[in-house]
Amino acid sequence: MPMVPISWLADHVEVPAGMDAAGLAAALVKVGLEEETIHPAKVTGPLVVGRVLTRVEETASNGKTVNYCRVDVGEHNDAPGTGKEPSELPSRGIICGAHNFEAGDLVVVSLPGAVLPGGFAIAARKTYGHISDGMICSARELGLGEDHDGIIVLDRVYPDREIPEPGSDLLGFLGLGEQTLEINITPDRGYCFSMRGVAREFSHSTGAAFTDPGLPGVLVTDVPEANAEGFPVEVDDAAPIKGRPGVDRFVTRIVRGIDPKAPTPRWMVERLEAAGMRSVSLAVDVTNYVMLDLGQPMHAYDLSALAAPIVVRRAKAGERLRTLDEVERDLDPEDLLITDSPEGPGSRIIGLAGVMGGSYSEVEDSTRDVLLEAAHFDAVSIARTARRHRVPSEASKRFERGTDPRLPAVAAQRAVDLLVEYGGGAADPAVFDFDAVAAPEAIVFAHEEAARLIGVEYSKERVREILEEIGCEVSEGASGAFEVVPPSWRPDLVGPAHLVEEIARLDGYDKIPSTLPAVPAGSGLSAAQKARRQVVSLLAQAGLVEVLSYPFVSDSFDKQGLPADSARRAAVTLRNPLADDAPVLRTSILDTLLETASRNAARGADRVAIFEAGLVALPEGTRPMGLLSAERRPSEEELEALRAATPSQPHRVGIVLAGRASGSAIVEQPRAWDWSDAVEFVHAAASVLGVRVETTRWWDPQPIALKGPAMPAPETDPARVAPWHPGRVARVFVRQGRELVDIAFAGELHPRVCRAFGLPVRSCAAEIDLDALIGAMAPQSIQVKPVSTFPLAKEDIALVVDAAIPVSRVEQVVRQGAGPLLEEVSLFDVYEGPGLGEGVRSLAFALKLRAPDRTLTAKESAQVRENVVKKAEKILGAKLRS
Repeated sequence: MPMVPISWLADHVEVPAGMDAAGLAAALVKVGLEEETIHPAKVTGPLVVGRVLTRVEETASNGKTVNYCRVDVGEHNDAPGTGKEPSELPSRGIICGAHNFEAGDLVVVSLPGAVLPGGFAIAARKTYGHISDGMICSARELGLGEDHDGIIVLDRVYPDREIPEPGSDLLGFLGLGEQTLEINITPDRGYCFSMRGVAREFSHSTGAAFTDPGLPGVLVTDVPEANAEGFPVEVDDAAPIKGRPGVDRFVTRIVRGIDPKAPTPRWMVERLEAAGMRSVSLAVDVTNYVMLDLGQPMHAYDLSALAAPIVVRRAKAGERLRTLDEVERDLDPEDLLITDSPEGPGSRIIGLAGVMGGSYSEVEDSTRDVLLEAAHFDAVSIARTARRHRVPSEASKRFERGTDPRLPAVAAQRAVDLLVEYGGGAADPAVFDFDAVAAPEAIVFAHEEAARLIGVEYSKERVREILEEIGCEVSEGASGAFEVVPPSWRPDLVGPAHLVEEIARLDGYDKIPSTLPAVPAGSGLSAAQKARRQVVSLLAQAGLVEVLSYPFVSDSFDKQGLPADSARRAAVTLRNPLADDAPVLRTSILDTLLETASRNAARGADRVAIFEAGLVALPEGTRPMGLLSAERRPSEEELEALRAATPSQPHRVGIVLAGRASGSAIVEQPRAWDWSDAVEFVHAAASVLGVRVETTRWWDPQPIALKGPAMPAPETDPARVAPWHPGRVARVFVRQGRELVDIAFAGELHPRVCRAFGLPVRSCAAEIDLDALIGAMAPQSIQVKPVSTFPLAKEDIALVVDAAIPVSRVEQVVRQGAGPLLEEVSLFDVYEGPGLGEGVRSLAFALKLRAPDRTLTAKESAQVRENVVKKAEKILGAKLRS
């Protein structure tokens, strides 16, 4: 993200006096540049010039030699005879451990109240037998470098600058008192990765005068023409991406006789550091500075290590390159390379074009002759290379967003001028300029388009004014529409809609009225959406915590103990997932919910009760297809193929319960979650939607004697029910005609799964197929009946049935037999043992009967009882227990 020091910005645009970083942020936000953060000044408080009056060496008790100094700090001096340590001269007493200065030197003094980098506050304190009333500072203490051995002697460090009088403020002189604004740049505004671009936007926002430094005659007095002596460049791009050449502009310049020991000027170092870069060497710093200032990435080569010509080409199979970060990289045939010719044209690789240079031919401490490169590369080619090799360099960030193809010659001349001025070199007259930049195409633009898309009426004159303000060339065609040629630094302007966006942006988003769209009658949440929200609300009200996890998994299938041939392992794998270590989409909500529960348990949570409602991806039945082109609208056949290639994504709800189920031990008896809690949550979710469900053990088949739909044949492999314990998991289903539809599985997790995820033993889970549950809802609205005020009648019935018949099935038959008079039925006793016989059990139900319009007679209650027994005998083969 670009860093914007106001003092640097003021080189290109008139910044009002007193403008601070907050004011700059407010101005830039108006034109769409978002404030990221404001970095405070490195130093706050009094930092002043001091003249050393006396320096007396003293040896402390620990053997260390220190200096007791009297320092003249101008208006901050103590008067003669006053202060913490009275002196005959107006001055302050300061202890200093450095020895690289003498009396009479001008030094940097931080006075009490100053705060140095790292939050180091300066205060008067007694040390080595004296009161030290301030501090004489080194470069490292001020964040100006790594030199900590000696303090800064101003007239030595800045011999070419006039040093202020003692007591004068040094914050501005040293560049330490300035706030820096960090801004966010959207991908279409790559030109704002430079002071040139930000200054232009500040001018658009405030109307301040802007002088484009990218024009000849502004920063550089003259740009020489290319000549035959220039260091030659050949372009051999046999495989352009999307038909666009990898490079269409390449400028080379030479500077000879640079002093290898020439330091980077302090002002440039300060600006680089303010932008988040460190100083490396003069040649490298100059190229970085020009990039930050103008927006043109550059590269400097050791001329003595190159062999003409430079060849720009695509990589060949098997080629490798060691880049400046000392990483050996395998190259791809799409990678654009910078090469030279030791044994033949293009045979030696010296860099990844637009991304990073190679270790060979880099500028070293002994380099005296430098070749400068300034080029314009294709944005798509650079973006793919940077992502392929994971090298998001400062250069690639700019190239992939689009740089100005008319800027390389100016930027190269600016770098030449700086190297000549500060490096003592001489500009070689050799100039090479490969220029194959295509002429920009005009956009036919009717000014009424702005009003149509924005809803604000703009006059034709105002539209032309704004477009010319951003640098467009505007002419009026024969039809009356404008023919607009975008500026070279705005490759994002390719159609009328982009021009409309610029008009809205520069005229002011605040001038666009807020108009709420009319809501058509009958709209709102669908029945399925309402049902999903009901289930989520129910679980939250029951005390479960809703979580939201990314749907990506890595080793969750193994930790859940899924068999190698499990259908759940047939998952969608993404080429570019949000997490590289988890490229697979979940096929069950529990795939990610168990990981969330694991993190909570690992962080000390003794009560985990969480749920998640979301989508899973089931690729079964999908048909693969290629990528669609964005150049035209897809045909119906292509859309149908796309739908067939999209995996099914049903809605599921997952629940995980681990550890303590009870609340306060004072209020209720402590207990842990168990399987019945998981099953009960599933029943509650079904109940809130008005769906009657049945529950059975997952491995139980329906007995042959059962007249009605049979359960599916049971699985014989317990691993098929992973991650649950095969003996402690329930299958919840609904009957739809003669078919059974599974709604959920709920119960205890397998002990191995609990260990794998770090959960307490006998933790529980449930997963509900929400789409299936909603599909089982009654189509008609629920009718509410009035509450009857007539008394209840009670009947108890004990039925002897086959032990394999689920209780829920028996209860269903009891309800059918009791008919409309039944208000409530509950199981109160189960008996298996002597007196009943093998393979059967007794189930005792309590029936509560009530009529809405009368008091039931004993005869009517007895008739209900008789009906229930007959129904159970007919359907289940049950008998009344005697």
